[in-house]
Amino acid sequence: MKRQGHITESSPAANTFADENLRGVLLPFTTPFDSAENVDLRAVRANIEKWNGTGVRGYVALGSTGERVHLDEGECLAVIAAARESVPEHLSLIVGAGQASTRTTINEVRRFAQAGAQALLVITPHFYRKAMTHEALVAHYLAVAEASSVPVILYSMPDLTGIALAPETVARLSEHENIVGIKDSSSDLVNLSETIRVVPKDFAVLTGNGPLLYAALSAGARGAILAVGCVAAELSVAIYEAVEAREYERALRLQQRLTPLARAVTTRYGIGGLKAAMDIIGYEGGSVRAPLRKPGSEAVEEIALLLKDAASAREEEQTADTQSRLAGATKS
Repeated sequence: MKRQGHITESSPAANTFADENLRGVLLPFTTPFDSAENVDLRAVRANIEKWNGTGVRGYVALGSTGERVHLDEGECLAVIAAARESVPEHLSLIVGAGQASTRTTINEVRRFAQAGAQALLVITPHFYRKAMTHEALVAHYLAVAEASSVPVILYSMPDLTGIALAPETVARLSEHENIVGIKDSSSDLVNLSETIRVVPKDFAVLTGNGPLLYAALSAGARGAILAVGCVAAELSVAIYEAVEAREYERALRLQQRLTPLARAVTTRYGIGGLKAAMDIIGYEGGSVRAPLRKPGSEAVEEIALLLKDAASAREEEQTADTQSRLAGATKS
């Protein structure tokens, strides 16, 4: 069955997954490597076990933050298995997928679903970028959705692929019962807002852009998949909760503290910067895989200061909340 406008007759299982799991903050976790650049599965499990208590709604394995393009198939399956062991039942495990051809993408999606993925975050094919027209992308994603045994989430990451999924393309794909949402990692708020306007109400639009978290949520995004959440999960969740509570001034104040850190560990210093930040706060970031490099000492010092500022913002909010509750109790 297909969706029609805002009235749906789509798959109950797919709808339930989107409604229960594609909201709030999800973490696209890094893949830790040891000093010899081998995947450290113990560190994968240890990090997830720590994040489980931060208020996030789930995880994305093998996304762009997870250096999936640097892993072979066996390593990918091992990371999924390690994550599956550590993610509790009440949190979701989404897995990144997507190859240059529809055929290989379908094969990968089937393997990852069998390995334990509850949904697949499928990036746009982009090697033959100029050939990726609206019609080509629609045909690709529809074929993948038909072949997948678990829900499919579109992934628009133009900074890496050179391809942005247009609102009209997303609207067309949202008609399929097994395509339940999109992660938009662009900085184009106009495009995001138009996408939200043209898709069904039960189609989950998520931002993947940390500096735009408040703006995207205010525009109607249902949640976020944020790399910066790996080092500022509680602050990211606090912004989401503030917007949900219509405490917009508070959400904006918190966003202003998150934005510098988000820029540092994504666009400025990249995955190496994010892993360095994880090491600083007691997670296991580990090495990156060449040709990526970790930042130098000056950059690490800058990241440490930004982490401290972001952490203090959350502490200040918690102190204010406690004082407010005490004042209310005294009056009563």
